[in-house]
Amino acid sequence: MREPTLGNPQNTIAVLQKYNFSFQKKFGQNFLIDSHVLDKIIDSAEITKDDFVLEIGPGIGTMTQYLACAAGQVVAVEIDKALIPILEDTLSSYENVSIINNDVLKVDIAKLAREENENRPIKVVANLPYYITTPIIMGLFESHVPIKSITVMVQKEVADRMQVGPGTKDYGALSLAVQYYAKPYIVANVPPNCFMPRPKVGSAVIRLDRYEESPVQVTDEGLMFRIIRASFNQRRKTLANGLKNSAELDFTKEQIQAAIEKLGKPASVRGETLTLEEFAELANILHQSAETLQ
Repeated sequence: MREPTLGNPQNTIAVLQKYNFSFQKKFGQNFLIDSHVLDKIIDSAEITKDDFVLEIGPGIGTMTQYLACAAGQVVAVEIDKALIPILEDTLSSYENVSIINNDVLKVDIAKLAREENENRPIKVVANLPYYITTPIIMGLFESHVPIKSITVMVQKEVADRMQVGPGTKDYGALSLAVQYYAKPYIVANVPPNCFMPRPKVGSAVIRLDRYEESPVQVTDEGLMFRIIRASFNQRRKTLANGLKNSAELDFTKEQIQAAIEKLGKPASVRGETLTLEEFAELANILHQSAETLQ
């Protein structure tokens, strides 16, 4: 298996020119051209020869080459069919890589895990298109496939949002959802000049270590997330008004007020001040209140 050849601007440009490739804005394509960042991603994801890695959005195969050298097996999912012949070329000498031309949101990852991987834990590594970061990460967590960790390049603002706590302006539904499933920490900040073409914003590599057991106990996970979404849909409203006005929830004003009181919070409390534990407790109180009425 040969050493990675991509990861510097000259080789990337040569491949793009060879195939007369045009960047597609609709796919949010920004290819990494910094070998130090690539090494940092592989190191922080702690990839070993025992690992099965799912890469999302391999582009021309830059990071895929690095992953193939470090991992036991790599499956790369690429949505842009124009990149498939390029990937077949740049990855031709790596026998442990398979390429799937599809939208990752439409791939049955659980089935893929069974067929390709004999249900070993999966490590996900990706340079994610910024416009679809949240649906991809949440889709991976909610599919309940055996994911050990997710190490991804995302917009810096999104990485910050994933790891902050209550009372900060970046705190929201994404922070809570990520922290319910995983322990997040930012590995590195990456400036725009590490990509081709250069994005307009700074980026960050964040690693999400999947919890074997969530840090909070909640009777109805779906209800908790509906409450969280309702609490942040209209941030300036009180928690009570946010829950009362939500089309996703079916509780009376009295039930909501009683639940907030039982939580030990004032009627004027806002959702953005609640911790994950408090949201879980509120969901449990409201779930019980609905059960009592039945």
